Amino acid sequence: MLPVVAIVGRPNVGKSTLFNRILGHRKAIVEDLPGVTRDRNYAEVTRYERPFLLIDTGGFEPVTEDRLLMQMREQSQLAVEEADVIIFLMDVRQGLTPSDQDVAEQLRRTSKPVFYVVNKVDGNKQEELAAEFYGLGVDEVHAVSAEHGRGINGLLDALMPLLPESEEEPDTSGEVRLSVIGRPNVGKSTLVNKLLGFERVVANPTAGTTRDSIDTPFIHNDKRYVLIDTAGIRRKGKVSQALEKFSAIQALKAMDRSHVVLMIIDAEEGITDQDLSVAGYAYEKGRALILVVNKWDLPEKDEKSMGRYVEEVQRRFKYLPFVPVLFVSALTGQRVGKIMPLVEEVAEEFNRRVTTGLLNKTLEDAVQKHPPAMVRGGRTKLYYATQAAVRPPTFVIFTNRPDDIHFSYERYLQNCFRDAFGFKGAPIRIRFKGRGKKEG
Repeated sequence: MLPVVAIVGRPNVGKSTLFNRILGHRKAIVEDLPGVTRDRNYAEVTRYERPFLLIDTGGFEPVTEDRLLMQMREQSQLAVEEADVIIFLMDVRQGLTPSDQDVAEQLRRTSKPVFYVVNKVDGNKQEELAAEFYGLGVDEVHAVSAEHGRGINGLLDALMPLLPESEEEPDTSGEVRLSVIGRPNVGKSTLVNKLLGFERVVANPTAGTTRDSIDTPFIHNDKRYVLIDTAGIRRKGKVSQALEKFSAIQALKAMDRSHVVLMIIDAEEGITDQDLSVAGYAYEKGRALILVVNKWDLPEKDEKSMGRYVEEVQRRFKYLPFVPVLFVSALTGQRVGKIMPLVEEVAEEFNRRVTTGLLNKTLEDAVQKHPPAMVRGGRTKLYYATQAAVRPPTFVIFTNRPDDIHFSYERYLQNCFRDAFGFKGAPIRIRFKGRGKKEG
């Protein structure tokens, strides 16, 4: 599990700019695969000495003027609950505001590390103005310019030693870790209880009643599983609907230590942008995925309802055509019995190895059918392939032009491997590696 760093602060103080600066690039262009390319407010940062999950809290919901202070308090509270380290970002140009003081007072009550950071400090004049923020009564204020990179390295140098150690769980041979993720109140806990056959997890219709991820080891068909029931957010009094989106943080944490992910979708509410975003993270993390449409007993249906819903799922999750879809009712138990056999099948595909001979015959057939495009007058040659890893299935293809393979051709090869070997529910990774000198 990666440690979590959350950025909190008022709108327009530069949270997203700082997010992209720490990440090292704009998140929106990180994936070429259609459907995965979208702005996202969380990302895994790996460019420093220790990896961590970075959260831009401001991106979860636009904040209206009349609810500004309430939203600030809510987001700060959730950052305190969910994050390991908090970056509280303020704007030197706007000066120290009452809202900043209110949130700082709240953050002082936590035992977690809080970095008080003043942004838009582009020169010596702003550096002098930043001294005002010591009025918060804190020991240190970090002056940075997220736009120009000023002070960022110093901030990260101070932050790194305070990150908790990543929890590397032993990858027990044969054990499959299965996480159940989804927005609050889609029926995660009810489904977990139905799968396990007893009330392991307290389930009730109140959204976000599960606070922490709860792990349950169990045996199915003589195979060991650990089922991870992820939390929504805990409701504290009257909070906004926007805060339900923070359930995504719990899902991200759970996926860090999962092999197979059950993504639960509410049949009545349908697919949301958060569902797409969290599923995209599962793909990027290389996790096997199953889409489970729950509460299928509630919508009015005819003989074509399921087919239409499958088409809608395939349209919205167009970057995940290999992911199976299952329609269930956790409340009545309808089709719940189909879940574990499907999990078992997908877990086997996720762990599948292909013989080198068969792999290279498939590669040869794919190249003959559709050779790589010419690049700068030279032909790209694919010499041979080998499987480098499982979980997810990862292949290395040796070529004379490893940097010239277009992502569309990589996707073509992925589809050829999938047609030949299956890999149901499992993402496929292909790495291109040079061999000798480039040929003309």
